[in-house]
Amino acid sequence: MSAPAGTSLPEAPRRMRRRDFLAAITAAAASLQQARAAQRSDPVIGYLYAGVLGADTNPAFWKGLADLGYERGRNVSVEYREARNDVSRLAELARDLVRRQVSVIFVPASGPALFAAKAATTTIPIVFVNSGDPIRMNFVKSLSQPGENVTGVSDFGDELSAKRLELMKELLPAASRIGIFAPRNYKGLAGEVEHAREIARSLSLETVASYVVNLDEIEATLATFARDRFDGVYFTPGPVFYAQRGELVALMARYRLPALYSFAEFARAGGLMSYGISVEERSYEAGRYVGLVLNGANPGDLPIRRLTKFGLVFNMRTARALGLSVPASFLALTDEVIE
Repeated sequence: MSAPAGTSLPEAPRRMRRRDFLAAITAAAASLQQARAAQRSDPVIGYLYAGVLGADTNPAFWKGLADLGYERGRNVSVEYREARNDVSRLAELARDLVRRQVSVIFVPASGPALFAAKAATTTIPIVFVNSGDPIRMNFVKSLSQPGENVTGVSDFGDELSAKRLELMKELLPAASRIGIFAPRNYKGLAGEVEHAREIARSLSLETVASYVVNLDEIEATLATFARDRFDGVYFTPGPVFYAQRGELVALMARYRLPALYSFAEFARAGGLMSYGISVEERSYEAGRYVGLVLNGANPGDLPIRRLTKFGLVFNMRTARALGLSVPASFLALTDEVIE
């Protein structure tokens, strides 16, 4: 017999709707759990930088990583840590990445950051980029078998110091005194500076080294160099210089001092000249190395990738502004002239 109007629905349909509702909730919860599990399974890169990260963090690095199958936001995430040129912060930043159990720590172009990462973990893989000799700086045991949990890409910048200073002497044959800028508190760079000064002596160049941490210190030293009529300056590699290359170039123009830099980006930003590797190539190779590690490679078995292609970039506009007479012998050595 049918239920009178206004009475409740039969029990069976009511139970069916409740079952359907519970099933939907259960399915949604399972789906969310699976999504969270998938998110947790994605590798995490700890990005430890001694300087200040820009808006676009190293596009060539991400290209190298993508070529090994990893794309930010799709199947890999990143934990950024920047010391903002205060190396005293690096130890805690590195320990924080270890506490977060990142899959690999990437250390771009900073000896102090690499020392901090190595001190923080002996198990999490570390991939570095550096401009010095990684054996002399005690980063690795050998180039072919780095050992432990560390590998990376190097341009052996200290060996380039000789060539850079030879090029400066070629451009400025009458030069007798130059200043050398290096980041302060960067372990390993003291040896590179001393190597550069030794080479300078063989070229009859007197040198004065200045260890700095910010633009104010650089400007104060430049004022002294200009007052004492230095013939030019050489900037060693370092995040504090690279991240502020536009400001550095402007300072050099103000004090009218010829400057030699380590990377082409300085000359393209208006600096006088640079000699070194391609930053894009170095970053790309580092991205590939991080990808290899994420794919299961043992960092201690990955040989140090040594870059061997170098280029001399010369900014003719800046040379004219400085009133320099450029020897033909020097121009014959250039790989790129910016008119």
